[in-house]
Amino acid sequence: MVTLRAEALSVHLDRHPAVRDMTVALEPGALVGVIGPNGAGKSSLIRALLGLVRPAAGRVTIDGRDVSTLDRRGIARAVAYLPQGQTLHWPLSVERLVALGRLPHLGPLSRLTSRDESAVERAMVRADVLHLRDRIATELSGGERARVLLARALAVEARALIADEPLAALDPGHQIDVMTLLQAEARDGALVVTVLHDLSMAARWCDRLLLMDGGRLLADGAPMAVLTADTLARVYGITARIEQAFILPTGRVR
Repeated sequence: MVTLRAEALSVHLDRHPAVRDMTVALEPGALVGVIGPNGAGKSSLIRALLGLVRPAAGRVTIDGRDVSTLDRRGIARAVAYLPQGQTLHWPLSVERLVALGRLPHLGPLSRLTSRDESAVERAMVRADVLHLRDRIATELSGGERARVLLARALAVEARALIADEPLAALDPGHQIDVMTLLQAEARDGALVVTVLHDLSMAARWCDRLLLMDGGRLLADGAPMAVLTADTLARVYGITARIEQAFILPTGRVR
C-alpha cells in the first residue's frame, strides 16, 4: 500500500506561490477529491506529490521516503498518473497506447511479457475500451480518448492513482463509470486522488475532500463537512442548496 504525505509544502511557479504551507497525509483505501476554483493550486499540488516540481519549502514523501530521493521509474511504479489535457501525436493503436502504462516495469529494449499483456487487457476492460483495442487512438472522440488514457494509467497496476480532472470531455454516463471505477480501486485498498470541478460528483463519490483556494488548504474532511453553504459562498462566490450527496448551485453571490 502507498501513503503520500506533504509536510509544510510550498510550491512556486515562476515566483508565484501556487501552494502555500500545506500539510496533508493521504492514506490507502480512500478516494480523495481535490477541489477548488480555477487557480487554487490543485494541479500544482498533484505535480508536487509526484515529484514533478521542486518544493520551495517543505517536502513530499511516498511511504516515508522523500520523493526527491526516488528515481522516476520507482515513483511511476508506486503511483500511476493521469494528467489533464493530454494531446496524442502518434497514430498508435489503442492497445499499444495502453501498453505504454507498463513501461515503468520494463527494462531497456524489453518486450512485453504475458503478465504485461494481461495487465493491459484488464485495464482496457476496466476502462470500457476493450472494443476499441484496434482503433487508432488519434482518431477517437474526446470521450473515448479520455477513457483510453485512463486505461493506460490503470495498466501500471500501481497501488496509488492520481487523476487530474479525469471527467473532462466525458458524457454523464461515462463520468459515472469513471467515478465508479475510481471508487472501486479505493475499495480494493488503493489510494486514489482525483482533481474534480463537479461538486456533485465530488460529494457523491469521494470519501474525503481537500478544498484549496489561493494555494492554501481551506478544508479537509468528509464531503458534507467540507461543502457547506458558507464555504461555497466564500470560495466559489455562489449560493447553493445543499442536499445529501448533491450540490445544486442557485446563483451568484452579490
